[in-house]
Amino acid sequence: MIWHIAKREFHDNLNSLRFALATALLLVLMLTNAVVHLREHPEHVQQHIASTTNALNVLTSRADKSLYELAQKGPGWFYKAPSPLRFCAEGGESFLPSAIEGRHLVWEMSFVVRGRQLKSFWRLEYPSISPDLQNVRPDAIKVDWAFIIGYVLSLIALLFTFDSISGERERGTLRLMLAHPIPRHTVLTGKFLGALISILLPLSVAVLINLLVISASSDVQLDPEAWIRLGIIFFTVILYTCLFLALGLLVSACSQQSVVSLVILLLVWVTFVVFIPNTLALITSSFSSPMTSDEFQERQSRIFHELSDTYEARYLKMYGSSSETILIEGEFVTKDAQQAERLNQEYLTQQSAQASRAHAITRISPVAILQHLFETLAGTGFNRHLHFLENAQHYARGFRAFIVETDRKDPSSLHIVGVRDGMSKKPVSSEAVPKFEDTLNLTQDINTIAMVFFTLVMLMFLLFLGAYLAFVGIEV
Repeated sequence: MIWHIAKREFHDNLNSLRFALATALLLVLMLTNAVVHLREHPEHVQQHIASTTNALNVLTSRADKSLYELAQKGPGWFYKAPSPLRFCAEGGESFLPSAIEGRHLVWEMSFVVRGRQLKSFWRLEYPSISPDLQNVRPDAIKVDWAFIIGYVLSLIALLFTFDSISGERERGTLRLMLAHPIPRHTVLTGKFLGALISILLPLSVAVLINLLVISASSDVQLDPEAWIRLGIIFFTVILYTCLFLALGLLVSACSQQSVVSLVILLLVWVTFVVFIPNTLALITSSFSSPMTSDEFQERQSRIFHELSDTYEARYLKMYGSSSETILIEGEFVTKDAQQAERLNQEYLTQQSAQASRAHAITRISPVAILQHLFETLAGTGFNRHLHFLENAQHYARGFRAFIVETDRKDPSSLHIVGVRDGMSKKPVSSEAVPKFEDTLNLTQDINTIAMVFFTLVMLMFLLFLGAYLAFVGIEV
């Protein structure tokens, strides 16, 4: 009986104007998405290849000079790899930094004492996170999957269900249907499945055409992991569609007129899909602000001068002992790099915490939940940026370990990292130097979205339960 009602609902939708409009709209948007991605993605890939090649050349030239040169100036820049699934969720990638700079000079004049000038050592310096990150909704200009599904498909789902029950009540057909010995949960489930099939049919066709156009191009390489991510994304799309279908049935069951049901649903859609994500993110970001750039520079200068005074006093006491002098210089340069990097990490943590709070509080909106899921699975957005930073930090630890280990193998070195006189001056094979690789981890991404995904499931279940209780309680 459920399938009989579902087929009847699907047949009614199939012959309606809204089905034709929804099909045409989804096809146009998905084709636009594919064309734009095929135009932009090759450019991103070429830029990334050129940047990484240049960074590798810089690393090789430094390694060819000496181990100290490589250690002091570092491996250069780290670049974020462009995601082939960016068409699923652009995620504000244009506002997020695409590279991390490994710098070796912070002040033009480093620590100078007794006529000996020391050069500051290489450290990671994280780029500032743009304030535009507070805008957690998809950019309407970017016609990605997150926008198409989050905004367009959710509205289509409401338009397919606003009159599912209230319309039957107005026409009197609901009373005739319930006059037969048909359980109400059967009627509700049949209508739900009928509307779901009516939406999934044009959506699946549009998605299939989108993927065929993209995968047919030689400029986009989708590996098996990318297809797994796409499969999870499409399952999320189905779940998200079910959530709004359940919402439409709930309001339709509580309304006696279709017009009233439609107005309520449009108000709810505007509130939770358009208004809340922007407003709450703005309010949350105003609660606390990270360290300003001026405060950061002031603290950086103060920490350096305090360290400089401390080590200059020790240096003067040891004047005349070259071995002790080199040891103190090495300690100073190493400590300076460690403190500067810790300050950079603190600055980054404050910025990340502000953006994370804005993302977390907006997840009372289904579209914000969907955006988070899409960005994580597509390898874009804020979480992807944090993962990129983790990759850089992991590489930096490995690079420093390589420097120390290589220096220890040189018997002519004093093994005092930080100064030229204390380190090996022999060239290093560029093949032996660790290379930075920016990679994604599917298991880690799934663990990241597990709780968010569960939240989406619970919302859908609660709305469907509410629709059932409302439908059971109505009198016809």
